[in-house]
Amino acid sequence: MNSEYSIAVHILSLLNRGDGPHSSEYIAGSVGVNPVVVRSVTGRLRRAGLLHTQRGVTGATLTRRADQITLLDVYRAVDAPQSMLKVHQKPNPNCPVGANIQCVLDDVFSQAQAALESRLEQVTLAEITSALHEKAS
Repeated sequence: MNSEYSIAVHILSLLNRGDGPHSSEYIAGSVGVNPVVVRSVTGRLRRAGLLHTQRGVTGATLTRRADQITLLDVYRAVDAPQSMLKVHQKPNPNCPVGANIQCVLDDVFSQAQAALESRLEQVTLAEITSALHEKAS
């Protein structure tokens, strides 16, 4: 998975401070990326129903309270992969390990993915914002 997920959480956390509106240039300065990346990620967040934006108007707003947005919502908004862990593509089917490694690892990887998503579902944007405020103080 690329860094779009952490960028999305960063953007939402910045917007949740309520000191905006912030331009994509301002947000990009905070995130440390090009404004084009910010616009791309905010577009995904908007399409997922997490942000409201208006063409030609600076800024974006959350569509619901931060305590109603989970990290799993954000994960899904940025088109997260079905599984963070992948099995290599061409194991040797004539080898006892190669013939069976995919099905064995698929089960383990599915469990790990479920644990990841379960944890992300337990953490809200409000909690992230609160932790950021504590660290900044």
